Amino acid sequence: MTNRVGDPLTQAHTVLKNYFGYESFRPLQQEVITNVLKQQDSMVLMPTGGGKSMCFQVPAIVMEGTCIVISPLIALMEDQVEGLKRNGVAAACLHRGVGFQEQKIIEDQARSGQLHLLYVSPEKLLSQQFFDFLKHVKINLFAIDEAHCISFWGHDFRPEYSKLYVLKHVFPEVPIIALTATADKLTRRDILHQLRIKEAKTFISSFDRPNIFLQVVPAENRKKQLLSFLSKRPNQAGIIYCLSRKSTEDLAYKLRKEGIIARPYHAEIPHAERQKTQADFLRDKIQVVVATIAFGMGIDKSNVRWVVHYNLPKNIESYYQEIGRGGRDGLNAHALLFYTYADVIRQQQMLLNLPEDRRQLQEAKLDRLKHFTEAHICRRKVLLNYFGEELQQNCGQCDVCKTPPKTVDGTVTAQKILSAVYRCQQMASAQDIVDILRGNNNTTIQQQGWHQLKTFGIGQEIPFAHWHSYVHQLMNMGYLDIAYEANFQLRLTPKSEQVLFQQEKVALQHRVAQKVQESSPKPATNAVVNQQLFDALRLLRKQIATQNDLPPYLVFSDKTLLDMAKEMPQDEDQLLQISGVGERKLAQYGQAFLKQIHSFGQGGKSKTTNTKILTWESFQKGLQPEEIALARGLNVVTIYSHLADLYAIGYDIPLEKYVGDQELEMAKKAFQERSFGASIREIFDHLNGALDFHKIRLAKAILQKQPVVS
Repeated sequence: MTNRVGDPLTQAHTVLKNYFGYESFRPLQQEVITNVLKQQDSMVLMPTGGGKSMCFQVPAIVMEGTCIVISPLIALMEDQVEGLKRNGVAAACLHRGVGFQEQKIIEDQARSGQLHLLYVSPEKLLSQQFFDFLKHVKINLFAIDEAHCISFWGHDFRPEYSKLYVLKHVFPEVPIIALTATADKLTRRDILHQLRIKEAKTFISSFDRPNIFLQVVPAENRKKQLLSFLSKRPNQAGIIYCLSRKSTEDLAYKLRKEGIIARPYHAEIPHAERQKTQADFLRDKIQVVVATIAFGMGIDKSNVRWVVHYNLPKNIESYYQEIGRGGRDGLNAHALLFYTYADVIRQQQMLLNLPEDRRQLQEAKLDRLKHFTEAHICRRKVLLNYFGEELQQNCGQCDVCKTPPKTVDGTVTAQKILSAVYRCQQMASAQDIVDILRGNNNTTIQQQGWHQLKTFGIGQEIPFAHWHSYVHQLMNMGYLDIAYEANFQLRLTPKSEQVLFQQEKVALQHRVAQKVQESSPKPATNAVVNQQLFDALRLLRKQIATQNDLPPYLVFSDKTLLDMAKEMPQDEDQLLQISGVGERKLAQYGQAFLKQIHSFGQGGKSKTTNTKILTWESFQKGLQPEEIALARGLNVVTIYSHLADLYAIGYDIPLEKYVGDQELEMAKKAFQERSFGASIREIFDHLNGALDFHKIRLAKAILQKQPVVS
């Protein structure tokens, strides 16, 4: 355990460097840690990837005793515990999957003061037996992760979390730290009330993640756009979020049909299969997970380079949390959202069965998300404004900033909208106003008598979607407000009077068709980095991770490897100066990475030759297909194709190692049923995706050498 001597904050800095390899805290972390070290309750709002965990992990190591961490998902617990252990931190987790003997060992370690942190699920924590056990543990802190789950008003309410108020009742002297990445003002107040920590100091970090490029595009032909997007990222990990379980399976099937190793993930998939998908994704064995929102909360993978919303999420909180799973290492990431009004309708229909108060709140949140998707000003400004944060300058890291829409004089259009709101006595919703301007004589319009207004039908020539866009632009610019508590009626503001009565000019933007833009497909930094050395270091990391059965990012993050490639440290002292290299990892991996850097400095660059021969040379050196793909920046399916082609012309390659007997028999039967001349894609469809594209390719190469095949 830590030698607790001297000023606690000084100790915290020592812990940060020795255990985690960082020279300084991120913004707000030191303030939070100082409050925790004073034994005060705290509430922390930090963006996903902003370093929330450090706010309780560091003080847990500094203070005497054990920190009890309440976490909602087993995967999240296990991932964090594994990472802590790799950094030399004494940590463990208890949940329903831990056996009796292992649980007894962990409990003994906690009682004897050997653990810095003990992670538990809320269900485990709330059992009487566990509470009795905790009374024999010196607890220094309760850390409640994903604290928004405690609130009925949060976007991911979990009933078991609402019982955590007992912590203050049973352990009144133990401080509590509640942490979340997404909580509006109502949810924050409710968290403090539910946990009985109303006097807790609240820390709100900037919600800005400037390394994430934000883009929204119309959903027309989204599959084609998605394939183009993925083709430029052949070796990068990413997550695609879909609205329904069926759509995850359908899209994953279509991607595999195109040669992309993708897996679906949703709640109805058997637990063992879900676990394998998650483990393979963490270990870079698969590139893409196509998921419902069931996937992601337990993922602390730092090198997710992109997140795609194939369908509209349900609110800004969900969107923000999900895109936050990209670029957690601080390097560039891309957030792509496909938008269609049909998805809005589907989301609205899903809210119909909620209780009235909760339904109205969620409808209001969905409306704010629509404002974001249809924004014609800097998207990051709109996003941060939702969380009560103002961005002074345009971000330069969103599609609107990269390609500003065409601005026109929209004064007359704005006057028509504001006049309609005024003549309706501010009792109409945005939908009603568009119907009035378009002259849609529906039941609501008739009942309210709005068909008799002078503004009725004065905008028939403007498409429905364009009017909606103009209304939302006026909202975003402050000319209109929305009364969520009064059926979402539009309200005029002091600014709108200047347009109506003082002839103030208004600039509006036309809706224009957009295509997927490129941010930066590679995880670049501002520094000039030797790409070839970076690739070599990634390959070394992959090999070390495979040998130790670890996700590669738990060895070193991409950011740490980029810094190594840039600085090229020559000894352990220099390597220790690289951010992310602590004493424990230096001892474990330092010499291997220094050797690779030295080798590169002595001219260890590859020679350019035929691409398939390069694959063969790498294969001869003992590299696996995934490792070759990583080193060469290619899709792993391409590498398998190289191996199949080389095998076909006589190279000694044991393809059977990558295709099991049962898989080979499945492919053989399919070719016999269809004809051996059938394409790989035809066989893939014939098997309904039961066999991956690259395995059919390998099986075909093997079967072609068997004379019995006709």
